[in-house]
Amino acid sequence: MTTDPSDAWKQWHTHREGAVSAPYGPLALTGTHWLDDYPDGRIPAIPGAWRADGDAVVLTAAEADGLTLDGRPFTGEARLTADSGPPAAARVALGERRLVVLVREGVWGVRDFDPDAGARRAFRGIDATPYDARWSVPGRFTPYDAERTVRVANADGRERGLGLAGELAFTLDGRELTLQVARQEDGSLWAVFADATSGTSSYRFRFLYPAAPDAEGRTTVDLNRAQLPPCAFADHFICPFPPPGNTLDVAVEAGERTLR
Repeated sequence: MTTDPSDAWKQWHTHREGAVSAPYGPLALTGTHWLDDYPDGRIPAIPGAWRADGDAVVLTAAEADGLTLDGRPFTGEARLTADSGPPAAARVALGERRLVVLVREGVWGVRDFDPDAGARRAFRGIDATPYDARWSVPGRFTPYDAERTVRVANADGRERGLGLAGELAFTLDGRELTLQVARQEDGSLWAVFADATSGTSSYRFRFLYPAAPDAEGRTTVDLNRAQLPPCAFADHFICPFPPPGNTLDVAVEAGERTLR
């Protein structure tokens, strides 16, 4: 650990590149398959029969399918809930691949993570701007009276709800700015935002994760740690686009910008 902000940023950046290029990191995702699109239960390139049944997915497999469940060869029928852990811990596997069960707004799907994915082999790093203290400023979080849900477009072309817990205000180069943010289970915040560099010198939008605010709503807005969303690494993620008001008219020339 280091107390120097620049050194801490370098460690963060190195960790990020390692995480996205890990065997089951974002670069390994080769497909997200919504079961509604396969009424016969047969997903191309994934063996077995997958069927949504209320609050679970029913998987039926034969020995020839070569699937494992909880690390053991699987045949017969199993009822699966959504995987809540990292992809590496998914219950269903096909060799080195991990088949992750997920649900979004009542729609069930299966994600296919393959360590041999072409994007993972081709990865050359993340283009990020070195740390600059002027991009790290105090922020103040003001919660809404009740969480709000707005409908926003997602990277897969569908529209889904995005829960928002409040507004994060901060001052940058003398300008007062605000972002609508979600609150995560650990209390930290999550902002989906775009800025004047988005789609040109930076990816079309980015994520930011400020630390949990204190009792008075104080936190730090460190745009040096603005990061690429998962859909920047694989087209099969369903990242939400920025909600209304989260497109800043300033150029945030900080943080992760694009893939190399």
